[in-house]
Amino acid sequence: MAATTVAPMSSSPADLVRAFHHAFGLDARSTPAEVSPELAAHRGELLAEEAAEVAEVAVTGPLDRLAHELADVVYVAYGTALVHGIDLDAVLAEIHRSNMTKLGPDGSVSRRADGKVLKGEHYEAPDVAGVLRKQGWTPGGGA
Repeated sequence: MAATTVAPMSSSPADLVRAFHHAFGLDARSTPAEVSPELAAHRGELLAEEAAEVAEVAVTGPLDRLAHELADVVYVAYGTALVHGIDLDAVLAEIHRSNMTKLGPDGSVSRRADGKVLKGEHYEAPDVAGVLRKQGWTPGGGA
């Protein structure tokens, strides 16, 4: 009997969540768009629920549960992006580009007392609207 080979599943969060949404008949768009207020509110509630679980377990542990809850936040965030037709990987890349401009040209870092990295004088805000436009978004397009 010949062995059957199965193509390995992508480990990209976007691909994994897209497969979930398709398998379960959940909303998935390929172009950025507003969604109904009800769907937007539902996705916001899911994200808030997951974020609250992270906040709780970050203090109480254990580490494996924290890892699980963090992954749940990412999964739901990617699902929310998919529902809106947003390529979240591209948006994350733009946020990263922007965040890296917080580093001064001499390598200096400004921090708040709690350690949060602050925006310096060379900071460049992210152009998320530009990223979305490249994905086919038309500003002002309704649900």
